[in-house]
Amino acid sequence: MALANSENILRLLFSYNPWWQTGNIQKEFNKPMKRFAYQEAINTLKRKDIRRLVVLCGARRTGKTTIMYQIISSLLEGGTNPKNILFLSFDHPLLKLCSIDQILEVYRTNISVDEEIYCFFDEIQYAENWNSWLKILYDTNPNISLVATGSASPILMDKVSESGLGRWKVIHIPTLSFFEYCQLLNIEVPNLPEDIKPTQIYLKPLQEQTEIFNKLSCLQVHFIRYLQVGGFPELALSFDDLYAQRVLREDIVDKALKRDLPSIYGIRNISDIEKIFLYLCYTSSNIINLNALTKELEGVSRNTIEKYIGYLESANLIYISPLVNVSGKQILKSQDKIYIADAAMRNAVLMRDDITNDPTELGIIAETAVYKHIKAFYFKDAATVGYFRGDKKDKEIDIVVKSERFRPIMIEVKYRDQAKIAEDDEIVIQANEQFPNLVITKRANDFGECLYGDKKIYRMPAPAFLYLLGLVEGIDINRRKI
Repeated sequence: MALANSENILRLLFSYNPWWQTGNIQKEFNKPMKRFAYQEAINTLKRKDIRRLVVLCGARRTGKTTIMYQIISSLLEGGTNPKNILFLSFDHPLLKLCSIDQILEVYRTNISVDEEIYCFFDEIQYAENWNSWLKILYDTNPNISLVATGSASPILMDKVSESGLGRWKVIHIPTLSFFEYCQLLNIEVPNLPEDIKPTQIYLKPLQEQTEIFNKLSCLQVHFIRYLQVGGFPELALSFDDLYAQRVLREDIVDKALKRDLPSIYGIRNISDIEKIFLYLCYTSSNIINLNALTKELEGVSRNTIEKYIGYLESANLIYISPLVNVSGKQILKSQDKIYIADAAMRNAVLMRDDITNDPTELGIIAETAVYKHIKAFYFKDAATVGYFRGDKKDKEIDIVVKSERFRPIMIEVKYRDQAKIAEDDEIVIQANEQFPNLVITKRANDFGECLYGDKKIYRMPAPAFLYLLGLVEGIDINRRKI
């Protein structure tokens, strides 16, 4: 008997789409908090003048599937016929045996009532030849709207390019920003002016600056927990942080390393990629020393290590921060820095459940959090987010944003009680005569402008900076609502 027969496919489709019978989505699937990516996705999906299919990329448990369910709920509330909405996950063993064309044939023959349908395909990378089928669907079925998710961004991006630019809108879903974390946990923050931008706050009168940072000082204690449990929505809501760490380690990291990557890339020796990820957890926020890593992993070639690091980036488990030139001098040797994609992943893998009394650990994961936020914020601008290294040893600028559209933005993370900046520090040497040249600090009252000759540096507490960054992002997206 063929497993992938019409009867079995239809039975599975009914189990994935209960609204065909109930008319609404299950309450536990329709989470009340809507992330910024939700608004961007639904705006794209609803445009009729410029048609685009939507691809949501991100690590496991970042909320990609939740966003799809929220869009489905919005369609149902807007009067869309429930039977014209198809959801399925290609992570299911049966669907891995089927072509998209076969599934749609069963759906159209037995369920759909109109030509205009909405398809929601979860973990699309597991479907065979998915990019070819979706290209055909786009070109031959103008009444099909589609949202797909995937955990391996570069694979999806490559396939999107193969299928033809202009058909797809790719939206990256990072773990929760600190602003979204505060929203999720209903953390109350006093009202702030809508026109606050963290890179322009220095333009406001000193009294107003002080008032703003005093209002945001209530976030200090919440930021420490955010650094510990990270930005995975389900885990952030947990009342047991130790259990949340175990779930993170077993359900997110282990599944990505032991199942997703081997399945997608055909990795045979799983232990090698596990060891590489462990090494990167220990060295997060530092330059990747490939020679040291090759020595550590006897029998694994440097080429294999470089390839596996690329796989880890594709699974959204790490960020690779390139060397960025802001001095104008020639760079002879370029080495990348590495960040674990969410600081909580590092805590979970290294089994560090309490980092509050370790200043070094706090500094590492605070820098990781700042880099993640900056990377996500400037993704739409196609900006390079990397670091700068000066002529002197150990003289760096932690984060540099470089784009053709604006001056380089330089950020140094000094998450410690005494966050000193000296005149020979690289951020002062390379600083623009105007802002933004930022030092991200720890204490709630450590803010304000510092002058070094004609160079200006602005200090700002990490919780305030990241919260304001999220506030600006939310305002920007809401203004683009259709």
